[in-house]
Amino acid sequence: MAERVGFIGVGLMGHGMAKNIVEKGFPLTVLARRKREAVDDLKSRGASEAASPRAVAEASDAVVICVTGSPEVEEVVLGSQGLSSAGKPLMIIDCSSSDPASTLRLAAELQPKGIAFVDAPLSRTPKDAWEGTLDVMVGGDKAAVARARPILATFAGRMVETGPVGTGHTMKLLNNFVSMGYAALYSEGLTVAVKAGLSPKVFDEVIRNGRMDCPFYRTFFQYVLERDRDAHRFTIANACKDVTYLARFAAALGVVNPLGGAVRNSFAQAVATGHGEDYVPMLSDLVAEWNGVSLAAKSGAKG
Repeated sequence: MAERVGFIGVGLMGHGMAKNIVEKGFPLTVLARRKREAVDDLKSRGASEAASPRAVAEASDAVVICVTGSPEVEEVVLGSQGLSSAGKPLMIIDCSSSDPASTLRLAAELQPKGIAFVDAPLSRTPKDAWEGTLDVMVGGDKAAVARARPILATFAGRMVETGPVGTGHTMKLLNNFVSMGYAALYSEGLTVAVKAGLSPKVFDEVIRNGRMDCPFYRTFFQYVLERDRDAHRFTIANACKDVTYLARFAAALGVVNPLGGAVRNSFAQAVATGHGEDYVPMLSDLVAEWNGVSLAAKSGAKG
């Protein structure tokens, strides 16, 4: 019999992930947080609803968490009505982009209670979550990871086992540092281009299909050129949170990372000026605006 699965965090990514879990045969219990419509959709597909994390744990053998970051994960797990308050053996799979230091603390605290902790953060987009083609980085005890794999396989196109618990979240931060670094570079490069009389279209004609092309570039420029707001639905606030986690983690390791600081400052300035809920490709508009030019006005013209 398939394990009973709980799911907390049916947002942009979580809705599609949970949809795949229930449609691929796992009994599913979900917790409503902010997206009532997602819960109603999942219930129409066969899921049940619980009123608290504790109730999710009581109805489940394994619980997937996909929330904003470590403070939210800690509240879901350790709060007065948290998962651990159910007082039962459980496996927790944290698909959030979390701070590895918090992950290690949680795993150590939960292990004596018979709760296994697996960190399984994600890469790709909400579209991939819906289609079941996400990339997943998986850290944890080998037995727990083996147990988690069938659940993860419902929404993953690719899984990479990274090592002990905490290594999945570490790799996720590095992945996001590289991708958000690209976003900051694209944004500054586009501003210099427009200032110099080159259009975003010409910029794209040089980069596209060349050695610096990649899927992240494609979704970023789907916004830049087509003004498709939903091309890459990852908020600037979440990007800032992740590169801040990386800066903190690098400092704890004694690593000097000046590029990390520069990338973080680009996103921190966007958040500080009220644009945290914009999506990452929109950073290009903000950097241009800070420099007195508009990418939107030039996006369809030859340079």
